[in-house]
Amino acid sequence: MSNRRTFAIISHPDAGKTTLTEKLLLQGGAIHLAGEVKARGQARRARSDWMKIEQQRGISVTSSVMTFEKEYDGETITFNLLDTPGHEDFSEDTYRTLTAVDSAIMVIDAAKGIEPQTRKLFEVCRLRSVPIITFVNKVDREGRPLFEILDEVADALALDVSPQSAPLGMGGLFKGVLDFASDTVAKPEGDSKEYLGTREPFDGLVDELDEERAEEIELTRIGYPEFDLEAYRNGDLTPVFFGSALKNFGVEELIDAIARWAPPPRPQPAGDAQISPEYGEVTGFIFKVQANMDPNHRDRIAFMRQVSGTFKRGMKLTPSGLGKPIAIHSPILFFAQDREIADTAEAGDIIGIPNHGTLRVGDTLSEKNQVRFTGLPNFAPEILRRVQLKDPTKTKQLRKALDDLSEEGVIQVFYPEIGGQWIVGVVGQLQLDVLISRLSAEYKVEAMLEDSPFATARWLKGEQAALDEFENFNRAHLAKDRDGDLVFLAKSPWDVGYQEEKNPELKFSATKER
Repeated sequence: MSNRRTFAIISHPDAGKTTLTEKLLLQGGAIHLAGEVKARGQARRARSDWMKIEQQRGISVTSSVMTFEKEYDGETITFNLLDTPGHEDFSEDTYRTLTAVDSAIMVIDAAKGIEPQTRKLFEVCRLRSVPIITFVNKVDREGRPLFEILDEVADALALDVSPQSAPLGMGGLFKGVLDFASDTVAKPEGDSKEYLGTREPFDGLVDELDEERAEEIELTRIGYPEFDLEAYRNGDLTPVFFGSALKNFGVEELIDAIARWAPPPRPQPAGDAQISPEYGEVTGFIFKVQANMDPNHRDRIAFMRQVSGTFKRGMKLTPSGLGKPIAIHSPILFFAQDREIADTAEAGDIIGIPNHGTLRVGDTLSEKNQVRFTGLPNFAPEILRRVQLKDPTKTKQLRKALDDLSEEGVIQVFYPEIGGQWIVGVVGQLQLDVLISRLSAEYKVEAMLEDSPFATARWLKGEQAALDEFENFNRAHLAKDRDGDLVFLAKSPWDVGYQEEKNPELKFSATKER
């Protein structure tokens, strides 16, 4: 177990997260050619962005899971890397993915600093005390002064920062990246000014720096706290690396840091208990479901974070949502679209389980069906739309597609108690574009979205008598979600507040824990 490192990469859109993912995989030997995200017109695509809409737009819209191995000091470390969408419209998918990791790399643009989505995702990590390594990207371009970036991370995120490297100049004055541990400088080479493996001792380059730059480097070394492993793993300190994912600067150091410092698999919450990796049976939870990763086979894969035990191919595990054991004959380890059958898996691993609708987000899998992992929420949608078919004969296909996509967490589906048109709910507008694109590409269903009379939704909880009375008077505003739970569809947040005052015995919840 100690040789597993399961981590996510989080950032604001365009900070360079997917490019960094590619270069980490390249360094790890998982791929031999990294596809630049910008190269849209070429055959080289980002390997972690496998959906058609991702390749068209040059963005990540779904979490990818990639496993690779690298040897350190005679020990093989298995890295499980989860690439998450940076765009805030996919924050639900990202939030659920962050429940499955033990640490994270936070990517910051050297010119833009801490951006809104970075801050949001950091707060999610903080709620779960996920340790964070900070990577300041794009230092080969013009960016903010060194101290300004470090102080912003410290002040905005209330973290101690411990710089592990520093750029020698930025933009046109960029001369390489100094690694404090080895006291060597990774040098740019060739016309492209990439790092190709050449390092020089820093002592021999000091004379090339102007006095101000040399003083800045020295103050960066001594003016911030030294790295403290315990403080990092508690989520109180972040080591900061500078580099350029596109030009390979800082990528080696980042992998080394994950190998040396990132925690091995951590205990996971199951109600009031914590299930440790040493727990006496195989347990895990489904944090993501992905349909049609291979459109030719209409496949449906549930992603399980293994929490404890040693899984062996063919084992029988019981999903909490089903109640009866299922045999897992073809567990999968992932590299984006590439996959291989896993004969064994350990705590910390992410394995894919092919299934036909039996496994859903939030399900716990275990040998004895006595454990329930908690903490995977659904959030109230901020946009509600009605779905209108262009071809009414495809109603059955639409229902199947909406069910699949809601199980993945791409959308939420509500079935009104009055009226036949189904309503889809999303957190952000871009999710609607993904919905229409995937309906057409994967299900051959052409559909349009119409305005809905409702603006938001709340899950209803309370005594049955109070729910029945509320239902009698508000049937036109009620729907059921995929689980059959009662949902109040409101025309405005004010409407929610009014009903809460009028019905204090009921709870109108904006989140629903799976």
